Amino acid sequence: MLKIRFIRKSGSTQTSFVSALIFTITLFFTGPVWLSAQNTGSLSGYVRDARSGEPLIGAAVSIEETQLGAVTDLDGFYEITNIPTQTYQISATYLGYQKDTRFNVIIRSAGNPALNFELQEAVEQLNEVVVSASSREDMVTPLSSQTLSAVEIATYPGGNNDIAKVVQSLPGVAGSVGGFRNDIIIRGGAPNENVYYLDGVEIPNINHFSTQGSAGGPVGLINVSFVEQVDLSTSAFDARYDNPLSGVVQFDQRLGNAQRFRTNIRVSASETALTLEGPLFKGGRENSNTTFLVSGRRSYLQFLFKLIGLPILPDYWDYQYKINHKIDDYNDISLIGIGSIDDFSVNELEEFEPEQQATLDQVPIIKQWSVTTGISWNRRLKDGSGSMRTVLSNNVLNNGFSRFTDNVGQSGLYFSNDSRESELKLRHEQTRYWGDWILSAGLVLQKADYSNETVNLVDDLNFTSAIDFWRYGFFAQASRSVFNNRLDISLGLRSDANTFTNEEQQLLTTLSPRLSLSYALDPAKRWRLNASVGRYYKIPPYTILGYRNNEGMLVNRDARYIRSDHLVAGLEYNLNTSARITLEGFYKNYDRYPVSILDQVSLANKGAGFEVFGSEAITSDGKGRTYGLEFLFQQQYTKNFYGILAYTLFRSEFSAGGDTYLPSLWDSRQLITFTGGYKFKRNWELSLRYRYAGRSPFVPVDETATLERYPAIILDYSRLGSERLASFNQADIRIDKKFNFRKFALDVYLEFQNAFNQNLPEEPQYGLDRDEMGNVISPNTLVIIEQENSSVLPIIGLVLDF
Repeated sequence: MLKIRFIRKSGSTQTSFVSALIFTITLFFTGPVWLSAQNTGSLSGYVRDARSGEPLIGAAVSIEETQLGAVTDLDGFYEITNIPTQTYQISATYLGYQKDTRFNVIIRSAGNPALNFELQEAVEQLNEVVVSASSREDMVTPLSSQTLSAVEIATYPGGNNDIAKVVQSLPGVAGSVGGFRNDIIIRGGAPNENVYYLDGVEIPNINHFSTQGSAGGPVGLINVSFVEQVDLSTSAFDARYDNPLSGVVQFDQRLGNAQRFRTNIRVSASETALTLEGPLFKGGRENSNTTFLVSGRRSYLQFLFKLIGLPILPDYWDYQYKINHKIDDYNDISLIGIGSIDDFSVNELEEFEPEQQATLDQVPIIKQWSVTTGISWNRRLKDGSGSMRTVLSNNVLNNGFSRFTDNVGQSGLYFSNDSRESELKLRHEQTRYWGDWILSAGLVLQKADYSNETVNLVDDLNFTSAIDFWRYGFFAQASRSVFNNRLDISLGLRSDANTFTNEEQQLLTTLSPRLSLSYALDPAKRWRLNASVGRYYKIPPYTILGYRNNEGMLVNRDARYIRSDHLVAGLEYNLNTSARITLEGFYKNYDRYPVSILDQVSLANKGAGFEVFGSEAITSDGKGRTYGLEFLFQQQYTKNFYGILAYTLFRSEFSAGGDTYLPSLWDSRQLITFTGGYKFKRNWELSLRYRYAGRSPFVPVDETATLERYPAIILDYSRLGSERLASFNQADIRIDKKFNFRKFALDVYLEFQNAFNQNLPEEPQYGLDRDEMGNVISPNTLVIIEQENSSVLPIIGLVLDF
């Protein structure tokens, strides 16, 4: 019997928790005022030539609007002491080079990371306006890119020290429906269309409890204390990167302190993190040639959730490290690593609440761990004519994913996926400066292993699979400036192949050319016209390639590389050195997209939930398209204010083969993001993040099939696009106060997530009809549980440096 009725969820059980939080807030903000204050700090770093990496001797580093500064020594090293503890703009200058200014640099009494500069050589001087030669990165990706500094990442309101959440606030980027997961959805593309690099080492996932085959999850994996900056490219991808269809996210980690040992302790709403750094084998030198940076993080969400009576208990650990050794003036080597241990279990409820009971019934049990390690050798040629980088890395994801009819007792197993995937990858690339040309080329070779044991009673599937094969690719990129350096041109070519799929002549069928152009419309280069066109390929996930049917056959060996063609054009205006406006139009056309044979839907509409993405039979005849306009205004920190405002108007559509396009799950049509802040005297700061997304489609539930198979929820993909959620609308407010003492610095912050109490959109939640004691009413009846998602979430945290 099927009956649909609404049940309103009962009131909150969090009163005591909120009271304790308010007490803690009062304690922190009226805290250790009796300690002796220290009102100055120091800053150090290196200034080098951006191309050759050579130290620039005698370069001037100055703190703008002050008399403070320093000159670099024979190693290009500088140090500025006795700096009042506040926020500054800091610049590096050198004769014949373009001035480089860093905004929003916070000086504390302790724990200030090194601030390094790489200056671009100036090529001409016009009316006292220095025009510099563009860097390789600028020419390859002259548009559709954004960079965040370490300070911006660490102080993002609503980010909760989670880099993935911070990236969701960038132009053209959306999160999952309702904003509770860290899926990164770029310009209407699916969440598995992005690639992630940590110091040049590819990492397959950046989240705890990640969706295998995709990349999303509820909690970020990367420690913000390691990050020097984050670069996001949403088109015009460098040929060195394989597999991007929608985005490339690069995380650059800083080096450990070369002079003295430092400690950073961070306590937030969900975790505690300890970071240690310092020199190794220093001897009597002022700066050691070897540094280390290591951290460990521990979640305590499981304790909080159990305390306040929530049905889920997410428990995770992670670690991260970086060891860097300078062999000589031209060679250095880095060893990096990152890993996690995730345990997602359930909590037996003491009191019955319809919504929590439905969650308890339906959530998966996840036992997951991941590890990525990499070693990179960077070499600069002595004559300054180029450089090379060789990276050897390995990543492993071990995923245990189960669903039970009784999650508390873990009995009645109806779905399990016990899988392991790993990649051993070697990447080598070389860059040469040949006249006015910047040339780079390289190759990638990797060994892929994937194994899986699946039991799926819902779809009557049971198989064991193990595959291993080789992947390889080649790339080249050439860039230069012409017409008196008014026009930047970059040409790239890439090709990839593997020894597993049946596609013939892979190196020819995956040829992916790309071209980027950037033209300065005026001599001062304030106005620029930018454009790019490119073709990009992605190999299907290992979950697709390793899928077998009940007869043990690998039915997806005919899967083809997914293709995406990009066409982007835009206008950029630099109001001054700290503010810019851009307007871009973009069009992405997809071909050979995987289509689910079972659900008859493009896999572009999957992968953003707690599931195993892609473990099913597919065809490679899907198509898709996303297109739109994007506006951006960015103000770097100037006169105590900084902010980014972006608006994206777009469409996202995919077909399950043929020419019939339906709106994708990411087709919210409009995205608005604003992030900004103002810094007051005495190291107080107020910041705001606002996000808006239009009405997103969702897949309705097949109520009849769900009632028969509950707690399994069966989606009706034939009705995709027929219903949409309400728009997403959320504002987060953050208040920071920094305390500086003789031997340590303390940053205390208070956040109000969803500060204006907006009702967040969420798909209908289904459960069995139960009485007030939680007993199932016979005969079984399916009900829709009304949810309240409008609560304000206060969060307090602290960061301690010494």
